[in-house]
Amino acid sequence: MIARTLAVACGFAAAISMSQAPEYAQQYRQRLGGAVDELARVLAEFDADAARYGMSRDQGITRLIQNADVFVSDRGVRLREDSARLARLQRQLSDFQTAGPFVRIAVLARDADPAIAGRTWESFEPAAPVTMEGAVMAGAGFLTGFALVQFLAWPMRRRRALRAQRRGSL
Repeated sequence: MIARTLAVACGFAAAISMSQAPEYAQQYRQRLGGAVDELARVLAEFDADAARYGMSRDQGITRLIQNADVFVSDRGVRLREDSARLARLQRQLSDFQTAGPFVRIAVLARDADPAIAGRTWESFEPAAPVTMEGAVMAGAGFLTGFALVQFLAWPMRRRRALRAQRRGSL
């Protein structure tokens, strides 16, 4: 009886937790879009500056990196990293936009940007799962939590049943 009550309670806790996965993915996706927009803006400004001097982005970055001034050289390294990050984030945003329900959660799990994921978690606001995706995740969470407690309680129930069986045969 106690194990079943605990299993139901853990099932509900897991349901509530897992039902938030689609909401977290949505809030992450919003931050991802903002990060893509801002990085694209910064790099577009750099591209315009480089073009005024007859250079491509790569040529401008290489020129900065090769500069003898360490401050300027380090700035070139950061711009190269930003350029690579922008490409990665744009690819992930495209994956989110073409992914259907449930696949978005997999995209997030497979390819999350640590900085964006951390900031999303810091400001995450839970929401009621009113989508089919949220409801299914809640159901999966309930079943997972319930089954886990049942599995962990199984040895104790088995031992109790064996003791009762031994008492009955005496």
